[in-house]
Amino acid sequence: MDHDQRFKSLIQEFFGDFLRLFFADWAARFDLSTVEWLDKEIMPDPPEGTRHLPDLVARIHTRERIDSEQWLALIHIEIEAPDRATLLKPRLPRYYIHLRDKYEMPVLPIVIYLKVGMNGIGVDVYEERFWELSTLRFSYLYVGLPGLDAVQYMHGDNWLGVALAALMRIPPEKVAWLGAEALRRLTEAPLTEQQRFLLGECVQAYLPLDEKQRQVYDRLVTGEPFTMVQAMNQTVYEKGIEKGLQKGLQNALLRIGGKQFGVASSDVETRIRAIHNVERLEALTERVLDAQNWDELLHDA
Repeated sequence: MDHDQRFKSLIQEFFGDFLRLFFADWAARFDLSTVEWLDKEIMPDPPEGTRHLPDLVARIHTRERIDSEQWLALIHIEIEAPDRATLLKPRLPRYYIHLRDKYEMPVLPIVIYLKVGMNGIGVDVYEERFWELSTLRFSYLYVGLPGLDAVQYMHGDNWLGVALAALMRIPPEKVAWLGAEALRRLTEAPLTEQQRFLLGECVQAYLPLDEKQRQVYDRLVTGEPFTMVQAMNQTVYEKGIEKGLQKGLQNALLRIGGKQFGVASSDVETRIRAIHNVERLEALTERVLDAQNWDELLHDA
């Protein structure tokens, strides 16, 4: 399961909803209509240095000055799937320093924990010590989805929260009902087809159903109140197949091209990942043996 890509797509599509849902006081400080997603690759010591790849970096205008001059800031979001927070924490100060140096503007770090609840929403601190001396103290905002009440968010008026309820704390006897009800609400929400797909796919991907709960869930979504859910399930299934085919062709193109021209640079990979038309990807894959290099292959892509 590609946690990173799923959540990157969700957060980019529902960025304002994300901030308002979990960090309302912070959201009020930004002009959420001005978000610019930045090229995230950082190479502090190129070409041999370690490559740091933050998950999401947004440049955004503030509603008031941060200091005497700055009306712009970066919001850096990391998505952490492992079931402990200790793996990510030491990297956060490094990301902060490199982003701060590269863009010369303040950085607000946020972590989304998919499997660590902590206190639900809060501020956490990473600290390094040299015996009794605190040599580094770094603070960041976090949301630990398993620490939040799923039923409360599923009933809320923030559609991202309705979908993310599938990753929150759900009473075992309510898992099937919550998944079906979340999908029912999303079918009736004022969303675009793409937004509905992203949110519905999130619910179906993360709802923690065991075999017995799956049977209850299947009975629920085939009932009369959930007829629209059945249609959405079909759309999610069909789009899932299409996305799987796109990714398979992208991977094949990178693999075959890598043998022909050498490993693709990050810029080339980004260009290929941005091609979603299946026919176009198939045509490029067929043409790769006749091209001399990546630039020639992708000149009109």
